[in-house]
Amino acid sequence: MSRVLLVEDDPAVREGARLALRRQGHEVAPARTGEEGLVQLRSFLPDVVVLDLMLPGMTGLEVCRRIRADSQLPIIIMTALGDDVDVVLGLETGADDYVVKPVQARVLDARIRAVLRRAEAAPSPGGRVPAAETHGDLIIDRAALTVTCGDAPVLLAPSELRLLLTLSAAPDRVFSRQQLLEAVWEHSYHGDARLVDACVKRLRTKMGEPPRKPRYIQTVRGFGYRFHSPR
Repeated sequence: MSRVLLVEDDPAVREGARLALRRQGHEVAPARTGEEGLVQLRSFLPDVVVLDLMLPGMTGLEVCRRIRADSQLPIIIMTALGDDVDVVLGLETGADDYVVKPVQARVLDARIRAVLRRAEAAPSPGGRVPAAETHGDLIIDRAALTVTCGDAPVLLAPSELRLLLTLSAAPDRVFSRQQLLEAVWEHSYHGDARLVDACVKRLRTKMGEPPRKPRYIQTVRGFGYRFHSPR
């Protein structure tokens, strides 16, 4: 059973989601506001946060920023249909995935289980875990699931770590966005490339990558991304 913090101001949506998630086997703590959600975060100790962006008072984006300031807890944001700008901002702020309201219970349950799997496990090529890899000043330890760059630890959210591990497992191979959606987010359908692009942007920022000429995660225009290992 996973512990889900549900932050949603609409009472009908909140109660409907709470009941649906309980039927799926989750333990749910509901919160009406961002402020209440942050209090529940400290007392309930959830495994995942489901967060509405349009909240009264403190916005969902601000809640997401505060959680990300000292935690890599998985976050799924909920948005209204067509709020594309909010989706991009939420993903760039640090959310791991998003769903569009009204969301079906089975879809939300599947997204929750997927982000929890990403938080618990990491890919290892061929079923084995190699020793720490050195790529220039970037060191990736697949066994310990740690990353350092220039001797400084890089704290990554689960999606960011899985993305880096997936790309770096095959240096110079070009991955399409759809391939990365399937490998990292488990979206087997034609998914939303914004998940990939926002995660790449966050990952580059945390690794101190020059925005115009990144050293490690390179864009292959019209195709996707590849990992370059400096010699």
